[in-house]
Amino acid sequence: MKLNKGQIYLPKNRKTSKVKYLCICAHQDDGEIMAIDGILKGYYSKKYSFALVVTSDGAGSARSGVYKDYTDEMMKKVRIEEQKEASEIGKYHSLYLLNYSSNEIKDKENKLIVNEYIEIIKELKPEIIYTHSVLDKHKTHLGVALKVIEAVRSLPRSEQPKLFYGCEVWRGLDWVSDERKIGFNVSRNIKLAKQLLNVYKSQIEGGKEYTKATIGRRYQNATYYQSHSVDNYKQVAFAIDYSSLLKNKDLSVKDFALSFVDKLKEEIGENF
Repeated sequence: MKLNKGQIYLPKNRKTSKVKYLCICAHQDDGEIMAIDGILKGYYSKKYSFALVVTSDGAGSARSGVYKDYTDEMMKKVRIEEQKEASEIGKYHSLYLLNYSSNEIKDKENKLIVNEYIEIIKELKPEIIYTHSVLDKHKTHLGVALKVIEAVRSLPRSEQPKLFYGCEVWRGLDWVSDERKIGFNVSRNIKLAKQLLNVYKSQIEGGKEYTKATIGRRYQNATYYQSHSVDNYKQVAFAIDYSSLLKNKDLSVKDFALSFVDKLKEEIGENF
């Protein structure tokens, strides 16, 4: 397929097996932060692979140190190369770099991105899709999540994924009721998880310690997941299940998101 203004990158050591796991995210490095479950499963599977869609052009990130004088255009090129390096390390099937601005992503009337998502999903036919949580506080992340939900909802049921998840990045999901969150065991290769994040030197040296923060969060999730049992896993990544949004197309995304807050309020209230 041909992208509107982006590029499709095929890693040199790519896995050519069927794409079962697809992540659609906002920025370069978001996929490695939120979809490590799919990355690890694709990496180790003999039958299936993982693919990544990055929607943003990479401009506008925080920068300091050696990157403090970099323009947006320079940062775009750096972040694209970093993302390509991560795709090589993770043996991704394919990498879709869509190259949209944050304003385009946040524009609720922009259907170009939605339609591009639809075409990619139709082409790859993944069984599992990971995207941003609708509880995320980053507006660009939310813009992607809303467009991915719209895209998946528009597909015939036979073309929709079997599993559809919203994952944590700029708001952890540890506060979500245990019965409403999914805990992925992502302990299998912590060294690989670190390698995938460490390629983003423009972010780490630019003042954002994403490797320490992300690996630390996963350790934290594993320990604080269950209070009355020993730790079952070393690392856990949390997500919420979007299946109810597919089963009930009349359910507004806003009401769906607020239902998690309502459940938390109910649980807290029961303690008094």
